[in-house]
Amino acid sequence: MTDLSLQKRLAAEILGVGESRIWIDPERIDEVVDAITREEIKALIKDRVIQVKPVHRNSRERWKIRHIQRKKGRRRGYGKRKGKKTARKDRKEEWMNRIRKIRRFLRYLRDHGVITRKDYRRLYMLAKGGTFHSLASLKRYMKEKGIVKEIR
Repeated sequence: MTDLSLQKRLAAEILGVGESRIWIDPERIDEVVDAITREEIKALIKDRVIQVKPVHRNSRERWKIRHIQRKKGRRRGYGKRKGKKTARKDRKEEWMNRIRKIRRFLRYLRDHGVITRKDYRRLYMLAKGGTFHSLASLKRYMKEKGIVKEIR
């Protein structure tokens, strides 16, 4: 094996890349061994005997496999989680979904004559105040207070 460290170093300096990215044609090594000046190296670069290897990036194959697994719900256990629950699920968004559901239900009851407008307004304001933690808690409250007999 011939020592081509000088030629690689010169080529790297000329091309402005690292020595590890220099590729020398294995079939024309004898020409490269004789080249010891910058001009000779430049001529070899022009003849495509010496070339620059492309930049290698990180492989994304392992990431793709993990990503597919996560989409299926794997690798999402307690050991993988960092931060609070609210860091993953926004409190405000949770509230919005809950209050919209409750208000939609109240509107339905009012429009179908199950509750009076007065009851609707009172329940609406209680919901706004955060009295009900869920739609089930609203239904429970209405049953306890005798506003409605049985709600599905």
